[in-house]
Amino acid sequence: MHGAEVVICGAGIIGLTIARELVKSGVKNILIIDKEPAVGFHASGRNSGVLHAGIYYDPGTLKARMCLEGNLRMQAFCEEHNLPLFKSGKVIVTRNEAELDTLDELERRATANGGSVQMIDEKQLAEIEPNAKTVDRALYSPLTSVVDPKAILKKLKEELESTGKVQFLFSTRFTGSGHNIIRTNNGSIGFNLFINAAGAYSDKVAHSFGVGENYRLLPFKGIYRVLKKPAADKIRGSIYPVPNIKNPFLGVHFTRSVHGDVYVGPTAIPALGRENYGILKGTDLEFPAILLRDLEMFIENEKFRGVALEEPRKYLFKYFYRDAEKLVRHLAPNDLAPSTKAGIRPQLIDIKNHDMVMDFIIEEKANTVHILNSISPAFTSSMYFAKLVVNKHLPK
Repeated sequence: MHGAEVVICGAGIIGLTIARELVKSGVKNILIIDKEPAVGFHASGRNSGVLHAGIYYDPGTLKARMCLEGNLRMQAFCEEHNLPLFKSGKVIVTRNEAELDTLDELERRATANGGSVQMIDEKQLAEIEPNAKTVDRALYSPLTSVVDPKAILKKLKEELESTGKVQFLFSTRFTGSGHNIIRTNNGSIGFNLFINAAGAYSDKVAHSFGVGENYRLLPFKGIYRVLKKPAADKIRGSIYPVPNIKNPFLGVHFTRSVHGDVYVGPTAIPALGRENYGILKGTDLEFPAILLRDLEMFIENEKFRGVALEEPRKYLFKYFYRDAEKLVRHLAPNDLAPSTKAGIRPQLIDIKNHDMVMDFIIEEKANTVHILNSISPAFTSSMYFAKLVVNKHLPK
């Protein structure tokens, strides 16, 4: 039987950064398991690479506390290791006058969270992002940057292995728990401390320990298109719309990647499976249960109902294009090309009150710690969030 002082389930950004903090704190025997053959196979390796700057989140929440400092630590990590880093900045634009109040609220939140933002007029916007358009004013975030998530994950794995204190066990699926052991398809694994960083499956792992039983993950699919040249040359950094801040989604936006490609997206389409990256690809036996949760949320939750009615239409080009064209001065339908890039956002819902959970959740039971709802800005926040987990939630 395998065993370790600390066993971490999940080799995504949260699992890797927690392991990094554990090594710093003196832990000498850490085992990271993952059902996939490599690190960051799902959300961590499929996200847009944008490092957010603490703009959207309610002051006092974990997301608000973690985001900006996490951004700065991740930038420093990239600079230290010569990893791709594009200090792009971001503008948030309004599509109509009704969004101006929300833009002001975003400025208030960003300031309360310690962020560096500037309210700019249309002339200033034209200097920063010439192709962006807005009504009256926009919000500029100079600290928003873009990274290569896969390069960061690879470097973290190398760094952890080089310590001699961290081992990885891939193609190892969590199947259940017992007293100080977990069961996997590769046999039982003993632990003194177990950390659940299983991302899209974190609720299932938690339930095995009798934790977070009122929570379920509901997957949302983000699909993208890519901007062809010469249209791509008109986008300097990132252009985002004012979001509906009652929902956890930011809307279709333009992002120039560290490699020069300009992606448009993502959507937030209710998905049919936790790995449902295609139309039907990635659905499994859980499909009926997910569909039932979608139906319950559609009936009980007005915010979800709005998303469920609006987002699936963006499979159709004309609806996707309609969202994108509102953000820029010049865009033609043939400027957008299909992209294979797709991701799943595993959004936590509370099945008791039928609501979407807006913040990160950390639950403890005995010698286990469970990270739930590790969605955006989890990648941005990870290096600071991991420090919080190790300092405040692990036994001394």
